[in-house]
Amino acid sequence: MVIFSNTRRINYPMLLRVLGWLLMVEGAFMLIPLLTCLLYDETDAWAFATAVALTVGCGALMTFCIRPASLSMAKREGFLLTALVWVVFSFFGMIPFMLCATPIGLTDAFYETMSGFTTTGSTVYPSVESLSHGINMWRCLTQWLGGMGIILFTLAILPMLNYSGGMQMFNAEVTGITHEKLRPRISQTAKGLWGIYIILTLILFGLLYIGPMDAFDSICHALSTMSTGGFSTHDDSIGYWDSNYIKIIVTLFMFLGGVNFSLIYKSMNGNVKALWQNDTFVAYIRIIAVSFIAFVIAIVVGGKAYSWTDVTIDPLFQIITTMSSTGLTANNFENWGPFVLAMVFLLMFFGACAGSTSGGAKIDRLLYLLKNTNNELYRSVHPNAIRSVRINGSIMSPETVDKVIAFLCIYVMIIAFGGIVLTAAGIPIVDAFFSSFSCVSNIGLGAGVTGVGGIGYDVIPDFGKWVLSFLMLIGRLELFTVLILFTPAFWSK
Repeated sequence: MVIFSNTRRINYPMLLRVLGWLLMVEGAFMLIPLLTCLLYDETDAWAFATAVALTVGCGALMTFCIRPASLSMAKREGFLLTALVWVVFSFFGMIPFMLCATPIGLTDAFYETMSGFTTTGSTVYPSVESLSHGINMWRCLTQWLGGMGIILFTLAILPMLNYSGGMQMFNAEVTGITHEKLRPRISQTAKGLWGIYIILTLILFGLLYIGPMDAFDSICHALSTMSTGGFSTHDDSIGYWDSNYIKIIVTLFMFLGGVNFSLIYKSMNGNVKALWQNDTFVAYIRIIAVSFIAFVIAIVVGGKAYSWTDVTIDPLFQIITTMSSTGLTANNFENWGPFVLAMVFLLMFFGACAGSTSGGAKIDRLLYLLKNTNNELYRSVHPNAIRSVRINGSIMSPETVDKVIAFLCIYVMIIAFGGIVLTAAGIPIVDAFFSSFSCVSNIGLGAGVTGVGGIGYDVIPDFGKWVLSFLMLIGRLELFTVLILFTPAFWSK
């Protein structure tokens, strides 16, 4: 009874009302693939029309028929709404996949949509080339919307949330250890970040369009690249065009997608020094450089260097598509040998910078781990020494360091949990753990039966797909936002 009385203190009416606004936003985005179907005269237009009607209709009912007694939302509402909206968006976003000319079942549809919104990029479709233009547009659009963040977009267009839990939702969705407000109001920060995101997407579209891609492919790949999502309109992904120009352009913008957008915002406003004064960005550059050298040596020693691109563009492309968690492919990196596969596994774990659209545990936490480990080793010899973890010239509190260590431990345990569950479902052990790792890291790369030349994620049983969908959500919201909902402390006073 005590727990029941405490849970009633959560402002559910306001939470549902905001969720209604978010659904109407999703319905508005569904108009884009609807117009795409009409442009290409495709029968899937009715599937999107139905999805728009259901999504907007439910959103409007929740927004205009619910009258909360209070408009305030505290930290708990922020966590609950942030986790809930990604699930609800996926349930409504899967409607077109189930009603289109190439329909898939509920489990596959939910998996595909969650993979899109979380920018994981793994797909259950054996061939995406058989899909309509509208469906492919929706797949890439879900990634673009989820890349910068559904909540963040809503904060940008609904200033009312500045006074109703906006900061709590911002902290719950944006990746990273600490979060920086670029402007006095949270909505201004959201507008600034989304503005940079849109500008970079438009630039990328223009650069791809002047290459061998047509307008549709350029739009879709601009959306999936800038969001570091990885969905493609062709089964061979970027390798379909066999173009060094496309590889170079995509590599550059995947790199930018892995940079903290706050740093990009500052540099575009004249503070270029902010980039090189940031420890994480410098580490990002160094890791790419060291990994590139290691990849080239492995390729040459393994006898896989058949042309100059094999030791220049291709390894750099693979390193950045892995670190940024994009997952676009230009070649079968598994052919480069087990050392490269192990390096890919390591790059997947930490990913790129916090505050970017990339997945993984983030380089920021790697720095915390290394510096704290160094301090502990020093104290083993000098037990009375007092040493602190310094990041970007500032001393980090012990509480922050403890949270980072806890995050990394839980991160590993979740990957192990997912791998064990998948092996119980009959998936080979290496493939199971790699798939679990790939989904938690939101990268979408596969290995073995789920990798390049394999059957793909369609081979995973339905139960396994629901588990992987949950892992994708946990990874995108960086563990605590989702896991905290399963603790008694969250529901108690």
